[in-house]
Amino acid sequence: MLSERQMEILNLARAQRRVSVDELAEKFSVTSQTIRRELNDLCQRQMLQRVHGGAVMLSGIENVSYDSRRVLAPDAKRRIGVKAASLIPGNCALFINIGTTTEQVAHALTNHVGLVAITNNINVANILRPAHRIEVIIAGGVVRRSDGGIVGEATVDFINQFKVDYAVIGASAIDPDGTILDYDYREVWVSQAIMRNARQVILVADAMKFRRSAPMRIAHFSQINVFVTDEELPQPLARIAAESGVQVEIAAD
Repeated sequence: MLSERQMEILNLARAQRRVSVDELAEKFSVTSQTIRRELNDLCQRQMLQRVHGGAVMLSGIENVSYDSRRVLAPDAKRRIGVKAASLIPGNCALFINIGTTTEQVAHALTNHVGLVAITNNINVANILRPAHRIEVIIAGGVVRRSDGGIVGEATVDFINQFKVDYAVIGASAIDPDGTILDYDYREVWVSQAIMRNARQVILVADAMKFRRSAPMRIAHFSQINVFVTDEELPQPLARIAAESGVQVEIAAD
């Protein structure tokens, strides 16, 4: 788990795009050596990239490692998961795709009754497997070693066999113009298939995604039905939501 200071360093890096050793040492009243150790640890976890005199956010072409994503904003993701699960009734069918936030939705669904959950996420399948009143169907395809996601053309073909009531999808970034983004084109294909084959699409993403970038387009914000997050939307996204009739749910503390 990240320390409180490391979380603050990450938040500063997201806001400023770059942090320096000297500024951080002064802010936290610690030595430069202490800050260097903190930055080195964050870089080893693939959360920051080391540069001379400090660190910067990773480029927008590669995602943070799965283990690192799991410890980013865990409380926000848990709250988002609970809120999203509360919007899904029992006795329905749904897709749940790849992501640490969608996994929190799965945790919150374990007491639901009569669900058929179709997923391309091995972790989601394992979370829901012990729930006796939920049937779990797992997609075929290539298993991505990094996070247990199942992706590729075979996965898309599998998803296309279904028409479900709800889809719970995640994203790596949300652009101010409403573009929903990800890193892996194979995962994007699956997400697009999931959206096409669901009557209601629920996007779950913490506010960190407003400040990130990724190269692959999943869809546009106007194409979803519900957005569950942990903070008020930036004004451009709030305007798109209002104009498109997207229901916004804030998972408050």
